[in-house]
Amino acid sequence: EMESKVSEGGLNVTLTIRLLMHGKEVGSIIGKKGETVKKMREESGARINISEGNCPERIVTITGPTDAIFKAFAMIAYKFEEDITNSMSNSTATSKPPVTLRLVVPASQCGSLIGKGGSKIKEIRESTGAQVQVAGDMLPNSTERAVTISGTPDAIIQCVKQICVVMLESPPKGATIPYRPKPASTPVIFAGGQAYTIQGQYAIPHPDQLTKLHQLAMQQTPFTPLGQTTPAFPGRRLGSVAGKQRSSIALPLPALTMFPCICPGLDASPPASTHELTIPNDLIGCIIGRQGTKINEIRQMSGAQIKIANATEGSSERQITITGTPANISLAQYLINARLTSEVTGMGAL
Repeated sequence: EMESKVSEGGLNVTLTIRLLMHGKEVGSIIGKKGETVKKMREESGARINISEGNCPERIVTITGPTDAIFKAFAMIAYKFEEDITNSMSNSTATSKPPVTLRLVVPASQCGSLIGKGGSKIKEIRESTGAQVQVAGDMLPNSTERAVTISGTPDAIIQCVKQICVVMLESPPKGATIPYRPKPASTPVIFAGGQAYTIQGQYAIPHPDQLTKLHQLAMQQTPFTPLGQTTPAFPGRRLGSVAGKQRSSIALPLPALTMFPCICPGLDASPPASTHELTIPNDLIGCIIGRQGTKINEIRQMSGAQIKIANATEGSSERQITITGTPANISLAQYLINARLTSEVTGMGAL
């Protein structure tokens, strides 16, 4: 009975539905000078909000009475179909791909949506003709899951109506931590003491990043004696030799968000100095990389000279000598530290 009320638009309950979209899809919804989204808001009567930020993914929130939500969804689904038709006219593809929308649903409601032994989701698929899939994992740093719907615009609208019924019948349990897409990390290039970010085919000056990098590099005291486990190497000592103190790299890694970058020397004014590190033999490979690729990358990024001593018989360690300005040296240490951390914690290659 509830379903028939909803489908006739008679059930005037205010609902909020969140959609996850790629930048290109969001651009299509916004339209030139925001005209498309303005029209959707006016004609549907729903509130349509689009999350801010330079992110590859954005959240589109649609709020309003159920009938307004269905109108907004219909307009989005038909807009996406129009985009597909337009892209097909320029391609050789013959079969038309379906319209796909991704809803973001609190994980506590997903059980009701799937139903006992998958009965509810099967019923929705069969009665609407849309494909519906509930992601097994929650979206990063949230308690929400993605629900992907694909099919013809009409099938999608029918499917959304049924999903709304389930969400109204089974409200979320407990607090929901909403999914917030992460900003895209843009590559930074350093040249002539200036930082640039790449936007399309252009390099845009980006003074903040360079300042931050200098501050990070200069405010650290990287030369901590190695007797204890350093924060960068959780639960692992770097094979220290009895009675011998040596420096270890225990730097935080916020600078990593600024890479990949190419730094032909940050600036040439401060005098060059030298710093030595000792690295266990079993970790040296991850710093050198295949045919020296990683060490060359670190040299290029930091602008420092880096020499790795040959292995000496009976020693389980190798000496690394870094020469350059204090900023170059600190930057080289960040990068070496990142390589070691990724190896030790199994984070994979930088």
